Amino acid sequence: MRVVVLSDTHAPRFWKRCPPAVAGHLRTAELILHAGDVCVAPVLDELAQYAPVVAVCGNNDGPDVVAWGSPETVEVDIAGLPVAMIHDSGQKTGRLARMRRRFPDARLVVFGHSHIPLDEQDADLRIFNPGSPTDKRRQPHGTLGLLDIEDGVLLSARIVPVTP
Repeated sequence: MRVVVLSDTHAPRFWKRCPPAVAGHLRTAELILHAGDVCVAPVLDELAQYAPVVAVCGNNDGPDVVAWGSPETVEVDIAGLPVAMIHDSGQKTGRLARMRRRFPDARLVVFGHSHIPLDEQDADLRIFNPGSPTDKRRQPHGTLGLLDIEDGVLLSARIVPVTP
């Protein structure tokens, strides 16, 4: 299963409509994960035109995003892989251990908030922040994440640039 992972799209300030480079990846998605700070629910409707969307709410998301179906955390099975998602995973120090305690059944935790792409793992857990495709802050590029999952195994996880 091909999963596109987004976070921190911050519409309408930074996301007026789906950027072409992002849309190119969405066209091959079988599932879209959004790790919060969508800011307005119509973005989730726009994403759902490409593939099913699972989203969590972020600190900048309003009641319309929550009403769309974005809780604070989500735990889902994706092609046999237990995945959890939260917007803010807290400070960098101790993050892997903290996410393991918070989501003991997950093998992958997706998060956002910092706009800093991250792919880190130990023997039991992988944590993955796709960065932001639209608000790169101090990063060299806007980014998103691509996951390939099959039979409960994360075959690949990549963070890819979508801005020059």
